[in-house]
Amino acid sequence: MDLIETGGAPAAIGPYSQAVAADGLLFCSGQIALDPETMEMVGATAAEQAHQVLENLEAVLRAGGSSLKDVLKTTLYLADMGDFTAVNEVYAVAFGEHRPARATVAAAGLPKGALVEIDAVARQSS
Repeated sequence: MDLIETGGAPAAIGPYSQAVAADGLLFCSGQIALDPETMEMVGATAAEQAHQVLENLEAVLRAGGSSLKDVLKTTLYLADMGDFTAVNEVYAVAFGEHRPARATVAAAGLPKGALVEIDAVARQSS
């Protein structure tokens, strides 16, 4: 098991790793819309936050030898299910034709007041 960390994504804000690699799989912790340099929230809307969340997730995936095209499963956490369509549009652009398995969950609250959080499981590229 290898712990994955990159300065291209926000540092963990708790006792966990950005990702863990094991047996060719990469288990990425949930990302919220924090700017990796300032650790401040980016974006006032769920769609704006989703852009930053996916940039953060991409950075973690790259650090772990993976990419969005290698993602097998994601979970989206939304503070408001009314944002589903807006976040889904951003998600669809980021993933293109790739369609990993996914669950979307309404969360009563997310860290630092985030509107969106996304975690992922991916295979590591060879």
